[in-house]
Amino acid sequence: LTIPPSDMVHEDQCGKCFLRIGDETRELRHSDRLELEYNKGVRQYDGEIIKGSNTKDLDISLVERYASNIGAKSENYVDTLKARFLVDKYNRQTNACHLLFSQHPQDIFPQASIRITKFLSDERGTGSTLNIDANHDHRLDGNIPTLLRKSIEIVSKLVYKKKSLGPNGEFIFQDIIPHDVWLEGLVNAFIHRSYSMSGDYIHVELYPTRVEIISPGVFPGLARTTDLLKISRFARNPRIARVCTELRFGQELGEGIKRMVSEMRRIGYIDPIYIQTSGNVQLRLEALLRLDEKLLRELPSKSESVLNVVRLHPNGIGTGEIMDLLDMTRPTVSLRLQRLEEKGLIIRHGKSATDPRAVWLIND
Repeated sequence: LTIPPSDMVHEDQCGKCFLRIGDETRELRHSDRLELEYNKGVRQYDGEIIKGSNTKDLDISLVERYASNIGAKSENYVDTLKARFLVDKYNRQTNACHLLFSQHPQDIFPQASIRITKFLSDERGTGSTLNIDANHDHRLDGNIPTLLRKSIEIVSKLVYKKKSLGPNGEFIFQDIIPHDVWLEGLVNAFIHRSYSMSGDYIHVELYPTRVEIISPGVFPGLARTTDLLKISRFARNPRIARVCTELRFGQELGEGIKRMVSEMRRIGYIDPIYIQTSGNVQLRLEALLRLDEKLLRELPSKSESVLNVVRLHPNGIGTGEIMDLLDMTRPTVSLRLQRLEEKGLIIRHGKSATDPRAVWLIND
């Protein structure tokens, strides 16, 4: 049987579900199958009911502010939550309600937190060479609106700055990565992360020339990161997305990533880079200059994406790894590597022309 990619989860006559990973087929456990259904949008984790819950632990002031934002006429805040399908008819909370409005959501979701870390150099380092700024390693807990507000405040202070000429002729300090770009990436991490995955939280890492935002889960649905301008809107957590929009943290228009790309290109930086693994999505915002437009037109499409992946691996990266990171076929990647090499932008380092362990490096 050949089953093409789709937004459905298939099973055999025995009820077993399999997932193709690399060159092997793995049978999924119940928890893994649920996560696959959440990823594809077959089920919504944020709409599931928390058994035995009630509305006594909610942050009433936050709920009232939310009700005011949406113009709710009922004086009973529970009615407002029911209208948004955040509470059921028995006043039991959904996962979304607990994450959004509970005073202490980490009692059920210990992974629903964020860590913000500032590094002293572009290399993370390990052990004795770890480059974390001892004064700026923050772990935050709370509900989603509170975490968003605190995170934005901390990142605004800690993100590296550059001194440049402002519009009024005076020199000013600006974020090394534009404020609107890292803000969009941060908000997206909270709205679209997988809250069903326990054991990990959102990471924001600040380096002198880049910002990295890592969130648990993979891109939902059939979204692909090879062309950021064509990614369609898909809300893994539709209830959380709607509330955050009504609290004015997002817009739910599907144009966030496009706006990030546009802003990075406006100042001459390379496009945002998304790296997807089996367990998380990593967004890298690099203060690296784009290739000249004339040179880009002489190269095959998506050549800059291949070049950017090589840039991110100063010790070299193999063709197979580039294929996996960009979800491209070997002929597609090989052609672009060949053209980039002809332009003198990258070099191949190997013992022979057929060395399977050869890697690609930026040509200094």
